[in-house]
Amino acid sequence: MEVILATVIFIISYVFIMTEKINRAVVALSGGALLLLTGVYSANEMFMHYIDWNTIALLFSMMLLISITEKTGLFSFIAIRFAQRVRGSPIPLFIGVSILTAIGSALLDNVTTVLIFVPIILKVTKQLSLPAFPYLLIIIFSSNIGGTATLIGDPPNIMIGQAVDHLTFLSFVNHLAPLAIIIFIIMLALMVLLFRGTLTAQKTNIHELMAMDASSFLVKSPMLYQSVFVLVLTLSGFMLHSILHIELTIIALSGAILLLLLTEKEIETEHIFAKVEWVTLFFFIGLFTLVGGLEEVGIIDEMARAIVRSTEGDFSKTAILILWISGLFSGIVDNIPFVAAMIPVIEEFESYGMVYLDPIWWSLALGACLGGNATLVGASANVVVAGLAEGSNQKIPFIRFMLYGIPFVLFSLIISTIYVYVRYLIPYMSQGL
Repeated sequence: MEVILATVIFIISYVFIMTEKINRAVVALSGGALLLLTGVYSANEMFMHYIDWNTIALLFSMMLLISITEKTGLFSFIAIRFAQRVRGSPIPLFIGVSILTAIGSALLDNVTTVLIFVPIILKVTKQLSLPAFPYLLIIIFSSNIGGTATLIGDPPNIMIGQAVDHLTFLSFVNHLAPLAIIIFIIMLALMVLLFRGTLTAQKTNIHELMAMDASSFLVKSPMLYQSVFVLVLTLSGFMLHSILHIELTIIALSGAILLLLLTEKEIETEHIFAKVEWVTLFFFIGLFTLVGGLEEVGIIDEMARAIVRSTEGDFSKTAILILWISGLFSGIVDNIPFVAAMIPVIEEFESYGMVYLDPIWWSLALGACLGGNATLVGASANVVVAGLAEGSNQKIPFIRFMLYGIPFVLFSLIISTIYVYVRYLIPYMSQGL
């Protein structure tokens, strides 16, 4: 009975999350509450074992850091100044926005990055009378590809990094960034070829853009310098945390608290806390409780056994299967709940004799992050971009996005398959492991 209850509650919750008819955080939390009420697990098990508080604290800390820095106008200044540097030329602007989004998504996180850049690019495209869709499309693709490159770039990577202690910030950069760069360059070249005929601007519109004062966006106060200092310090801590032997969560929390202390006289702490994306945080909490229900009744274990049976325990087949399953599923549903469900599945592989799981973790990260480009609901960043665009009367058609997204994801997964096979599986097989 508990198996049926956990499964039904998970599926119903998932359907409502996908349709977005009810706030997804409310849906996820309601599912967790039902699991408690039906006795699938206890409150102690839920809070102590199934909710990953490290991930929640890390996300919360980064939200605080970015919220304070955004108040300084730094991100808006950078975007406007760049548009002026390329003199409003649509193609260089297209390329530049893509590069800035990818870099920002790798160093901050993709949701935060699109929150910063989408309002600016909507303003710039309106100023130049350019079609917004190509720029919004390239921002989504770039954010998910850039987010693939680092531990903090995409929520799935954060979750994997928290689940596997030895996968450090530099590990993600070393193993995922090379492929992310390759896919990004190919994607950018293809997008420029596809849209170069529609990206033209009138001279009068360019003159108006050039007349804008980018520095007017900056709040020139001590908070600006404090924010830049703490952000750089925190990112440096991320890159050196394996040497410093300090957990990512502690580094992020320390940075957020330090910046709150430094800026307390300039901006009210209550105002900063009000800007935190609480819906996202509570969605994560509810999501962990839903997946915890599946784990509690043994469904996760059965999924692991099914994957091992389908690949007959072959290590190479398992890695490639995880890559494609995660890529295809993440295109249909948000990649966050999928990765939350898959982490305990992969952890279970150890009981089947697979002691070297790193290539499988990289396959999961690649599939989940890159697969998010398939549809508008494939990744949190996609949903954020679509919402911001709709609020500015630039709605992104779901089907039109898929016509670009699905072929690109299939291409990305093929490239990723070659990468995983050449970099990990051939050496693994040659050593006879």
